[in-house]
Amino acid sequence: MVWLASAGTLLVLSALLEGVHVDDVAAALAAAALIGVVNALLWPLVIRLALPLTVLTLGLGAILLNGVMILLVAAIEPGLRISGLLPATFVALGVTVVNTAVTSLLAIDDDAFWYRNVVRRQARRAGAGETTAVPGLFFLEIDGLAHDVLLRAMRDGNAPNMARWVRGGTHALLRWETDWSSQTGACQAGLLHGDNHDMPAFRWWEKERGRPIVTNHPRDAMELERRHSDGRGLLFDDGASRANIVSGDAPHSLLTMSTVLKRDRPGRIGQDYFAYFASPYNVLRTLALVAREVASEMWSAAQQRRLDVQPRIHRGFSYALVRAWATVIQRDLQVEAIISDLYAGRPVAYTTFLAYDEVAHHSGIERPDTLATLRQVDRQIGRIARAAEFAPRPYRFVVLSDHGQSQGATFLDRYGVSLDELVHSAAAAERAEVVAAAPPDEAAAFLGASLAEAAGGDGAMSKTVRLASRRRADDRADEADGNGLPEISVMASGCLGLISFPRHPGRLTLERIEGLHPGLIGELAAHPGIGFVLVRSDSRGPLAIGAHGIHALDSGTVDGEDPLGPFGPHAAAHVRRTSGFPHCPDILVNSTYWEDTDEVAAFEELVGSHGGLGGSQSFPFLLQPVELEPPAEPLVGAEAVHRRLRLWLVQLGHERYGDPAPGLAAAQAAKVG
Repeated sequence: MVWLASAGTLLVLSALLEGVHVDDVAAALAAAALIGVVNALLWPLVIRLALPLTVLTLGLGAILLNGVMILLVAAIEPGLRISGLLPATFVALGVTVVNTAVTSLLAIDDDAFWYRNVVRRQARRAGAGETTAVPGLFFLEIDGLAHDVLLRAMRDGNAPNMARWVRGGTHALLRWETDWSSQTGACQAGLLHGDNHDMPAFRWWEKERGRPIVTNHPRDAMELERRHSDGRGLLFDDGASRANIVSGDAPHSLLTMSTVLKRDRPGRIGQDYFAYFASPYNVLRTLALVAREVASEMWSAAQQRRLDVQPRIHRGFSYALVRAWATVIQRDLQVEAIISDLYAGRPVAYTTFLAYDEVAHHSGIERPDTLATLRQVDRQIGRIARAAEFAPRPYRFVVLSDHGQSQGATFLDRYGVSLDELVHSAAAAERAEVVAAAPPDEAAAFLGASLAEAAGGDGAMSKTVRLASRRRADDRADEADGNGLPEISVMASGCLGLISFPRHPGRLTLERIEGLHPGLIGELAAHPGIGFVLVRSDSRGPLAIGAHGIHALDSGTVDGEDPLGPFGPHAAAHVRRTSGFPHCPDILVNSTYWEDTDEVAAFEELVGSHGGLGGSQSFPFLLQPVELEPPAEPLVGAEAVHRRLRLWLVQLGHERYGDPAPGLAAAQAAKVG
């Protein structure tokens, strides 16, 4: 069927393109067959010489190479005549797109092809792993997927593989609760290293450093792992980290923020990227799927505008490209890496699927294109599980999320003013410089990190990438400009806002802030879009202040209405813990949570957001094999989940995870002290 579709495409292109001519059906069939032969025999040799160009252009350069292959076919087959490289390139692209569409319509969406081209090839690359009866345990994270959203998705057919596991009785679905900072940096530090102390948000100002720290900037991620790792994280025993913020002390890593700048890792740095783009199957299929994803995003955004779907944000073409990276290229890279880990017999691995989180941020947490993305992630999970059937050891899979997302119109949309503008006005800061720092797009950050990693090896290809790109991914946090430290720094982490006064050392108290900026805290607390303000008082300790009441966190006393009431029974403990962090900002604000509509107001321009308290952002899920012992009590906090994951490894026979981590007891004692 694919052969016939290729021949038909050649005939259609012959009629449409001036520089393409096919004599008849027989010539079209012969040319289509030759295209397959040339790709099978010559492409692997050609692409090895052109890998740097292919990687630098994320595969786009391969289209031109395919055009050259089409010219070669035209030279062999007299019934096909093409006037130059440009029409030959259009022929290559047209044949690829049509073939991808045909395989999808035939309901094979190239699953069989995918198995032959990915699973078998990864098995060959990995070699024969050591056969053992001790099951391996792989953790597959779906970034940003809340427990309740997954529950509805399984019910409605948007997560069929995971639903099949639950209905079949092999897995059980659990809900857990994050800390106050419901974002990937803090959650993964807790999940993978068992320690997320002193991580108040996605980014925060560190006064002693004179600049912010940003969890998904490679250099800052490396520093955060240094602070939180004891050398015995969740993946320390020959494990693999794929597409995460921190590595869990894994010896093997790819697309992991904390390791992309490390050039002393085992293996050939960047080789996974070159191997991926060396496959003509991968390149052509990926480019076709990227084109489809970009078109899907543009269509979805247009539909939201046409139907006046609310809430919504502006989504441009540049975002469509970044989305395609997260939902196609990075996804396929990490799936290939995980399958390679299966056939290498690795005992443990952890990978993060970014796709759902990226689309939910911009489209909404349960909008049609978001759920379509979730179906694709669920499909990859099914593919990984099927590939494991032929691995050298049995495998168990835990699917989980690090946090959820909550939806709602943004703070700016609701009130016509951003948080930094509100702070500027309330602080009477006409004489002060206010610096507002919004977190960068997560997918864009991973894209930059991947280029840095591909260029980080010692081989000729990596050196060529470094020379051609002339720069690496942005691995620095934003620094103060030449005018010196700002008077006020305002940052956002979803519906969590962080306000610091960088020119004043130490954490400022309520009384000191009132002396510097009278009325600032009162105006923030009284704003209808702010649920509560955390600040420390000289006399009463940490206070959660709302419009109609104050919760004294040390004593537990409440004056008036409890501002933490709408945020659940553990809210006070979460806020009190964060207040004890050495790098807790001078002021923390959490947006209002509207229980009647289940909405928050993000301080960033995102429809779906996470980072603070309120709604489903605080309630991710665990999908665990039923043979593993479930927790007796609800899991609260990422560190508690880490301990459960280690127990499961011990239960499966990985005894080294039963030993207490060398520095863990001391670190916990220091925190208590």
